Amino acid sequence: MKPEKAKKLTVSDSNLKKTAIRLLGQSLVSNEMQYIQRNLPATATQEQLDEKVIAVRKLPWAEIAIVD
Repeated sequence: MKPEKAKKLTVSDSNLKKTAIRLLGQSLVSNEMQYIQRNLPATATQEQLDEKVIAVRKLPWAEIAIVD
């Protein structure tokens, strides 16, 4: 019997928003969402999304923010 492959999801604003609300009870700010999208491939498993959403809240703001 083959092990079941984890389903890949698009790393989109709507999927990140749903994940954040499920895990944190609130949405991410735009810089947090952009950071996750920069650091994950175009598709990722739900587990990878969960890990990044939780991790981004623990990062210092200077690492997340984009400075022009």
